[in-house]
Amino acid sequence: MKVIRNLFVSFMFLALVSLSGCQSQTGPTPEPSPEPEPPAVETMKVAVYYLKDSNNEMYLVREVHEIPKSTGVARAALEELINGTPVTTGAFKVLPADTKILEVNIKNGLATIDFSEEVLHANVGASGETLGIASIVNTLTEFPTIKKVQFTVNGKAENGMDWWGHVGLYNQPFARDLSSVYEPAIWVTAPVDGQTIASPLKITGNARVFEAVVSYRLRDVQGNILAEGNTMAAAGAPGRGDFEASLTFTPSAAGSGQLEVFEASMKDGSDLNKVIIPVKW
Repeated sequence: MKVIRNLFVSFMFLALVSLSGCQSQTGPTPEPSPEPEPPAVETMKVAVYYLKDSNNEMYLVREVHEIPKSTGVARAALEELINGTPVTTGAFKVLPADTKILEVNIKNGLATIDFSEEVLHANVGASGETLGIASIVNTLTEFPTIKKVQFTVNGKAENGMDWWGHVGLYNQPFARDLSSVYEPAIWVTAPVDGQTIASPLKITGNARVFEAVVSYRLRDVQGNILAEGNTMAAAGAPGRGDFEASLTFTPSAAGSGQLEVFEASMKDGSDLNKVIIPVKW
């Protein structure tokens, strides 16, 4: 029995050694795969209008904000108008932070926005109230499907007829009005940043510039001017108006550069209020 027991122990010892050798030949235990990175959040850009008081004059400023992409773009723009942070120095929001958007209905170019009763708690004075309404209307009419805007409060128009005290909703619906938008002096709606362009290039935007003259030039990445010209906005400062131009250019090869849209100084010809749009071709 003792011999058998010794043989059994020897056998087990050899088996363990063999197993250990097999494990060592397979190499170290592989490290666990790293956790996959979360997918990047898709974003979109919306234009929103805030108020600004400068030198005792109140007016609107237009800002373009990047927000998470949404299928309900009108609601998303309004949410940004309420909850976003103005980036223009001195700009501020007029809609109370606890305002809720209960419903957005768009039909035949008319957007009906139903707010919660908190919307009525703004307190910015008569001029601020008028511009506050314009800030909402202009934000929404940035979308081509919306031409006019009207409001209800808790589902009823009569709940908001006195609105913020000085300005009622008796003249609803409201249309787009950019006459009180002072900043920026120029904005470009086409082309957009990073767009692949071709000749002729269609340029569109809005300007508040002296004698309504809007200038533009296209440069390649080395700074060479490929083409330039100017066009007229629909109105000159202190008014403002839309502008449109067509720019023909011949790039030497596929590449990139920038479109510059600006106001030429009447004093020394320098570029004023210049907007730079990176493009490629």
